[in-house]
Amino acid sequence: MSTAHKNFLLLLMVILLAAVPFLIHRSAEFAGADDRAAEAITQIRPDYKPWVKPVWEPPSGEVETFLFASQAAIGSGIVCYFLGYSKGKKQRESK
Repeated sequence: MSTAHKNFLLLLMVILLAAVPFLIHRSAEFAGADDRAAEAITQIRPDYKPWVKPVWEPPSGEVETFLFASQAAIGSGIVCYFLGYSKGKKQRESK
């Protein structure tokens, strides 16, 4: 099996892994962990008040999503850089 064929199959599997939950649960609400935790706390103790307030809250959900996606992109970039660096270093040493 060629490398291009393997890469295509891996890409197809990643797309399926991302799409299947949305296809199976079409009407489900995919809330974040923060929202679910706050909901669980208010169900257990409706009079609960947070100990501290956030230093800064994003002005909208879109800004919050953008910041989260940016953090994920930067983190994956750092991880992929070091994986590529170590692979290149290993290839250089084997020559």
